[in-house]
Amino acid sequence: MFCVVSDTPFSVTAISVETCLLSFLAVVLVVLLISHLSKPKLRLPPAPYALPIIGNWLQAGHNYNHENLSCLSKKYGEIFLLRMGKRNIVIVSSPQLAKEVLHTQGVEFGSRTCDAVLEIFTGKGQDMVFTVYGDHWRKMRRIMTVPFFTSKVVQQNRAYWEQEIDNAMKDLRNHPAASTTGVVVRQRLQMLMYNNVYRILFNRRFEKEDDPILLELKRLNGERSGRAETFDNDHGDSLPVFGPFLRRYLKKCEEMMMERRHFFYKYFIEEHKKRIMLNSPVNEDKCALDHMLDAQKNGEMTEDNIFYVVENINSAAVETTLRTLEWGLAEIVNNPEIQKKIREEMDTVLGKGVPITEPDVSSLPYLHAVLKETMRLHMPVPLLLPHMNLQHEKLGGYDIPAKSEVVVNAWWLANNPEWWEKPEEFHPERFLGPQKMDVNGNDFRFIPFGVGRRSCPGIILAIPIASLVLGRLVQSFELLPPPGQNKVDLTGKWEGGQFSFHLAKHSIVVCKPIS
Repeated sequence: MFCVVSDTPFSVTAISVETCLLSFLAVVLVVLLISHLSKPKLRLPPAPYALPIIGNWLQAGHNYNHENLSCLSKKYGEIFLLRMGKRNIVIVSSPQLAKEVLHTQGVEFGSRTCDAVLEIFTGKGQDMVFTVYGDHWRKMRRIMTVPFFTSKVVQQNRAYWEQEIDNAMKDLRNHPAASTTGVVVRQRLQMLMYNNVYRILFNRRFEKEDDPILLELKRLNGERSGRAETFDNDHGDSLPVFGPFLRRYLKKCEEMMMERRHFFYKYFIEEHKKRIMLNSPVNEDKCALDHMLDAQKNGEMTEDNIFYVVENINSAAVETTLRTLEWGLAEIVNNPEIQKKIREEMDTVLGKGVPITEPDVSSLPYLHAVLKETMRLHMPVPLLLPHMNLQHEKLGGYDIPAKSEVVVNAWWLANNPEWWEKPEEFHPERFLGPQKMDVNGNDFRFIPFGVGRRSCPGIILAIPIASLVLGRLVQSFELLPPPGQNKVDLTGKWEGGQFSFHLAKHSIVVCKPIS
């Protein structure tokens, strides 16, 4: 009797708990169902089948690139969606939609995405290039336009560029192996580019390739490029379950940025402050850092802003132009008939033996066509920099959820056989037709610098510098592949996630002086 009585309350209690749990679960399911049904139906872009949790990692690859995305666009169309874990990535592959993203809806899609690694590299958006579109970006762009991104800067610095090129040609001419077994011309051009950019940035230059500060600078920049390999493969951002495994890696990124900050402050920023205390520059002699320090005094920039903007220019201005020069030089070596045409044009327009100068560039359409064809076929940033919409937007008739990463496949725009005849061939003459397609975005099939508010402002420096360097190389030397080879290797390699595409092996070039 005791056992029966004691069992009854236990059964009642168990039944009550079970009933409550089932009722609670039913309520939750009903709420979720109502929430799902009440959500507006979104018309998302076409997309490959996405697996649970990981999404489209298998289709897009660990390091999605322009060629892979071009293949996917053939299957899914000119706009399609990739789900990379919890992130939405919209790929645009037509001139019309590129114009929508970069120009027509340039404000709506004018921000940048930012993952965990990029937040470390930019101080969470304290820079100019990767910050969201808004007042901060407008202020940074305004401050940096005067010292860096105007035609006046070109006129003020062109004589120095020409002198740096003279020095580089002399060094190549005097190199004992240059005319026989060949040299890696890129190594000398790298110092040339650092000198051109750092003169504008810090009013500094390096005298020789083995300068200890230059060597350390190249080491630090190489390390940064290596760390940048994971910019768009940051599993911790896309797949939070992997976040804890990234902590050690992100810690190394933080330590690297601390080292970089110490280096730039010690050897460039503080050194410059000491110099201007002794001799304050007047307006015409001010470098970009002077303008930033003035902005800091006026309360428009902080010390952090200065460092991260310097990082932007250091990363973008040197290597992107250098990679274009390297691709262009390789194509000139591999196409001797094109090399001959460049030389004949300069001999005809300038006179034989007359060195090319910056004002001459506009009078040399074939040289300019070679440079444009180089950037078309070997675009240094094939996917440009990613854009982002802060709010829900429409694009091509599809719904684009807020904070989607929007990528324009600029390389495919410039290499799609639907719009280009034999795009796989290096054929500069395609830019000599009546259409006058230029690099400034007058035709959205060819936008190596982007277009609109977030386009690359460095175009105003890159084009004249690259034209001068390639022109002077052709004027000064017969450029040949090394002995035993018919051509130099044009195999490309990705660096910095989706951000940079360059030659996998630095070309060895024989430089035979022309009298």
